[in-house]
Amino acid sequence: MAEKIYKGGEYLVTEVGCSDVFTPEDFTDEQRQIAETTEQFVREHILPHAEEIEQQNFRFVVEGMARCGELGLLMIDAPEEYGGLELDKVTSMLVAEKISGSGSFSVAYSAHTGIGTLPLVYYGTAAQKDQYLLKLINGEWIAAYCLTEPGSGSDALGAKASAVLSADGKHYLLNGTKQFTTNGAFASLFTVFAKIDKEQFTAFLVERDFAGLTVGPEEKKLGIKGSSTTQVILDQVPVPVGNVLGEIGKGHKIAFNVLNVGRFKLSAGVTGAAKIALAEGLRYANERKQFGAAIGSFGAIQEKIADLTAALFAAESLVYRLAGQLDSKLATIDRKTPNYYVEYQKGVEEYAAECAIAKVFCSEMLALVVDEVVQIHGGYGFISEYPAERFYRDERINRIFEGTNEINRMLIPGMLLRKSMKGDLPLQKEAMKAFESLMTPSFEEIDTSLPFAREKQLLKNLKTVFLLLAGAAVQKFMIKLPNEQEILLAAADLAIQIYALESAVLRAEKIYPTASERKQELLLAVVKVCAFGATESVSTAARKGAFYIEEGDTLTMLLSGIRRYAKYDATGLLPAKRSLAAAASESEKYLF
Repeated sequence: MAEKIYKGGEYLVTEVGCSDVFTPEDFTDEQRQIAETTEQFVREHILPHAEEIEQQNFRFVVEGMARCGELGLLMIDAPEEYGGLELDKVTSMLVAEKISGSGSFSVAYSAHTGIGTLPLVYYGTAAQKDQYLLKLINGEWIAAYCLTEPGSGSDALGAKASAVLSADGKHYLLNGTKQFTTNGAFASLFTVFAKIDKEQFTAFLVERDFAGLTVGPEEKKLGIKGSSTTQVILDQVPVPVGNVLGEIGKGHKIAFNVLNVGRFKLSAGVTGAAKIALAEGLRYANERKQFGAAIGSFGAIQEKIADLTAALFAAESLVYRLAGQLDSKLATIDRKTPNYYVEYQKGVEEYAAECAIAKVFCSEMLALVVDEVVQIHGGYGFISEYPAERFYRDERINRIFEGTNEINRMLIPGMLLRKSMKGDLPLQKEAMKAFESLMTPSFEEIDTSLPFAREKQLLKNLKTVFLLLAGAAVQKFMIKLPNEQEILLAAADLAIQIYALESAVLRAEKIYPTASERKQELLLAVVKVCAFGATESVSTAARKGAFYIEEGDTLTMLLSGIRRYAKYDATGLLPAKRSLAAAASESEKYLF
């Protein structure tokens, strides 16, 4: 458990201690055992049928889900009083990471255990949980989530599906069409969002066998071909009034709060997928000979391997840091508290910005990994006989799933600014300090004998850059800032890169003292690569944002601040990359 629990977004205005972050090196024996159980399940029960699943033989998906139920892999987030295990978020993310090795099956699993089951866990009445939850967590039934419509994707509240109370007052009659429903072909229970009397956005628990519910044909997709994606058509579907989920008119709370966890789980899943893709690229680079040598010995390939390893280290560090933050926060809530899940959701919502950060950073990390793995394969990466081709196709959906990365990017600064306006985050005060720092010279000296001293100073400086940009944006646009999407996107990139880099640095700092000499060398190398990349990304985004916001003398001052603070002495960068690449090539897997 962390020594200090930081508020959501607080990392931007304070110096976080390495003892306050959870890292993969902190996994318990029980967590490692559950991870091994998951990997064994994938190896023995899914991979032998991978091709049949890709051909949409969903019998193997349904059987696999039932097996997951027997192994307890569907009940990790479910309460004990209803037969669940109610384990921590670290374990939940670890299983999400390991299940990613199952390819398209992982989509069915993640949709079921995340957005399929969690609305019932968090918002269901005791009667609803008695009726449905055990079936979902033992794998007897599979769940699906129906939010998107043909005309409403990111604008979820623009849904047209309607619900009207029947004349006898016993049912709501649902009408409409839901689009892109994962698990549609075989789900038994759907969480459906519709507007009562075309106004009150509400969630309903709808059984597959309810009259008037029809599942459309499978969509023909670019990737994740072994998953089920269908329309769900509602034609006067009678849903008992007792199947209203949560409060009438408060369906947006369910939709958005559950998506926070969904985004986070996706970040864990894509991190696991990236490890698998990188290992495939490393094996191929060692096997493929050109000009009389393995292509993995060439500097051009080694640089790719080093950059991918560093990006993965940052992503993994971010995921489990956030899992630890959530666990520490949720542990403060008494399980006997009335309306426990109301408080629980508030605890999750505290880190909504970090959940969006995780989703964006990790999904884009996977995009980089699979793209470079195809490039390492050359022409063979374009051939379906090689797994690199499927990795590339399957990856693309992750930047759309759980809210597009553009939507998530705009949410990040929006949520941080709302916390500031409520007094939960002193962004305005710290932004004023940042502007004042531009008027004074810096006499800070870095003790370079301390591991990661340069990177920790860099983090302080990058946070100053964020505060300068955010402060200038608020001062210029005030309440109109939410309409300035380009500026929000630039600010989000700063917040994302800072959180990812800090997660990597704090993890390395935490484990460095007890690491072997060789491991210490690799930790110094991976952090250097992460720091250089983050600095370049922050500098570019900040300069772009500055030109968007200001002109004249104020612009000159902002650009001067960015030049002063967004810089990093990356001396030794090439040896660091070569060291990482050599170690990764030797192990043929992700190093950390």
